[in-house]
Amino acid sequence: MSVFSMQDFDGHEQVVFASDPETGLKAIIAIHNTARGPALGGCRMWAYAGENDAIRDVLRLSRGMTYKNAMADLPFGGGKSVIIGDARSMKTPELMAAMGRAVERLAGRYIIAEDVGTSVEDMAVVRTVTSHVAGLKEGGSGDPSPATAHGVFMGIRAAVGYKMRRNSLDGLRVNVQGLGHVGLHLCRQLADEGARLAVADIRREHVEEAVDSFGATPIDPDSIYDVEADVFAPCALGAVINDDTLPRLRVSVVAGSANNQLAENRHGAALAARGILYAPDYVINAGGVINISHELDGGGYDRETAFAHVGRIHDTLLTIFSRADQDGLPTNVAADRIAEERFRPSRVA
Repeated sequence: MSVFSMQDFDGHEQVVFASDPETGLKAIIAIHNTARGPALGGCRMWAYAGENDAIRDVLRLSRGMTYKNAMADLPFGGGKSVIIGDARSMKTPELMAAMGRAVERLAGRYIIAEDVGTSVEDMAVVRTVTSHVAGLKEGGSGDPSPATAHGVFMGIRAAVGYKMRRNSLDGLRVNVQGLGHVGLHLCRQLADEGARLAVADIRREHVEEAVDSFGATPIDPDSIYDVEADVFAPCALGAVINDDTLPRLRVSVVAGSANNQLAENRHGAALAARGILYAPDYVINAGGVINISHELDGGGYDRETAFAHVGRIHDTLLTIFSRADQDGLPTNVAADRIAEERFRPSRVA
């Protein structure tokens, strides 16, 4: 299948296939749009079922970064990279160095950071061969998970305030799907505010941690869509809002950290038709990239300033919700239009 004919190809500026036989590297770097600046986005390592799945993922993720960075008003475009392989068994320092050399060949058009399957330690390896890397532990912003979780937390505050007219999260029922670094950080913040948590994850040890630490109720991963709550917070992989799951939702708000939560754009309208307020994923989960951007602004990273910026996700979402109601649009469409005004001004009527 040609990349140009794929459904998720959206006028991407550049798609690079990188390989290194010695280390086994098979990677794809997608640069979607650089109108606002160099493309900034993480590197995901995943055991994709096939190469077309990897291409589809990197195209969707890189496009999402363009919208995310524009909505956060950052001076960066959108890009993403994926490494094909099982991070637990195939990732080595040599492989990550090879990935860094692939990034270096792009001469600054793409800035790499950690994502699913990679870490800040991996980025330190990448840094040995290229300067076009962010999310470093030493002298940088480090693990972006706490910032991402804080942005989602602030986004949930905004959504329940707008939809349910609630100023307090005490007693709020939240179903959290996925208990990785972001999901667990989010659970901690919600529990501190008195929210009642129900959690699901394929890893039993993470569920047990949430139960022990936050008093969460465990849910079978296949049943989480059927459990009544105020908020459904998807914090795992994408496309979880689809034709099969959407009719099962018994919540007022969908607000979580996962990328590409809607299987298709039309599912945003379907959520709205059911009276469910959707916090567009690339807006609510932008805390990580906002945090990283403060590492790259030339003034030195300051955590307090960065997290204050992350907190503005709350007001950004309120603007989107208001515009969606004013224009009679699903929230994902309203968000897209605002973002496009920022990176495609000549194409907006």
